[in-house]
Amino acid sequence: MKKSAYVQQLDAINEYEFSPVPPEKHKGWKSFLGMYAGEHTAGTEFVIGPLFVVHGVSAIDLITGLLVGNVLAVFSWAFLTAPVATKTRLTLYALLEKITGKGLVKVYDVVNGLMFCFLAGSMIAVSASAIGIPFKIAMPGLADWYPTGIGWVLIVFVVGAIITLIATLGYNQVSKFANITAPWMILIFIAAAVAVLPQLGIYSIQDFWHVAQTKIWTGIPLEGQSKFTFWHIMFFAWFCNMAMHIGMADITILRYAKKWQYGFASFGGMFLGHFIAWIASGILCAAALGNIVPGPIAYTSAGIAGIICVVLAGWTTANPTIYRAGLAFQAIFPKTKRWKVTIIVGIITTMAACFPALVMKLLDFVALYGLVLMPMGAVIIIDIYVLKKLNMASNYAQFKNIPISWQAAGAWVITLIFCLALNVYLGVDIFFLGLPGWFIAAGLYIILSKLIQSKNINYAH
Repeated sequence: MKKSAYVQQLDAINEYEFSPVPPEKHKGWKSFLGMYAGEHTAGTEFVIGPLFVVHGVSAIDLITGLLVGNVLAVFSWAFLTAPVATKTRLTLYALLEKITGKGLVKVYDVVNGLMFCFLAGSMIAVSASAIGIPFKIAMPGLADWYPTGIGWVLIVFVVGAIITLIATLGYNQVSKFANITAPWMILIFIAAAVAVLPQLGIYSIQDFWHVAQTKIWTGIPLEGQSKFTFWHIMFFAWFCNMAMHIGMADITILRYAKKWQYGFASFGGMFLGHFIAWIASGILCAAALGNIVPGPIAYTSAGIAGIICVVLAGWTTANPTIYRAGLAFQAIFPKTKRWKVTIIVGIITTMAACFPALVMKLLDFVALYGLVLMPMGAVIIIDIYVLKKLNMASNYAQFKNIPISWQAAGAWVITLIFCLALNVYLGVDIFFLGLPGWFIAAGLYIILSKLIQSKNINYAH
């Protein structure tokens, strides 16, 4: 049976899933600035900013926490993720296969891929919350876990189909889409927030700080919600993308960068996106009297432009996330074309998007998702930069031709058990577990490698 021209075009796309990206395919800093700005000026921002208001953070804690946390996030991308990406030029999954073995990496790929699916699903739901407004679809609320009706499900599936189609076209199209939409979205976030300031009693710059403290970020959580402090905001701003930087997932994206310094392009996402957008969406939430559903918030403040902004904001996050998930699952089925795997991933993601709890519990999910994947990031850093200095072999699974590196498996599982114990028995909030967890995973990997490997291995790449 002859393939259609479109299928032939998809088959011809080479994303270098199992080999290093060649020099002629390396990209300049603009590709990454646009992608990060687009991905992090996103649907999540319409949810996270309002949730900070709901959790009663004070204005001063919000501003200072965001400044410190976002700087630390940029440094994590620039000094940890990007150097590994440009050194290896491999996807996360191809690199982990060398380090952890084909057996363990398949387990990791399933966990990683599903986490990406759920994250992308929350973004599809965000876009759907805007598209549903003209059709007067019942929107989910803060306490909703299940679909609110057949109309909601139909809109979610339409949005999911379009986003999946873009993701099948590969990194180039994902990057182009983000570059086109990012500047406009940032302006809409700012314009919408400015437009509602008079509703809150802000008519001049001098009015802002007083109103911010008394009407927006009051320091008083809504009933039934926990109280957020500077530390919650700082660690969330730093670790909400922990899977991407400290967890090393973005080596899959940054392997295309000409220089490791392009990791600083994440600044566009952290400050044009997270810093400005979280503040702006918090203002919108306060003006909407505590409503946290993205579509209605944006429509109330910016009309049709607000609806379009929410739709595109969801897309620009879901596109690269589904792309990453497709690569994760393709690593399990290497003989299957990436675009076919991406379609299956898109279906799973869209089904997950029907459940609004993904959005309403987004802060907890993002923290959990980063925490689960973080230990493998520590394993990668130690394997590449530390083991050989300690007279041990890196890429041990490949070196010994074994399916499972038990030192990597042990570091991953024991770290998560330790973090769970801290959370359950000592009451340490999930937002605070990433930092000690990383050092625990790194230390465990060194100790277990020392115990498992022979003492004198003459090994070099």
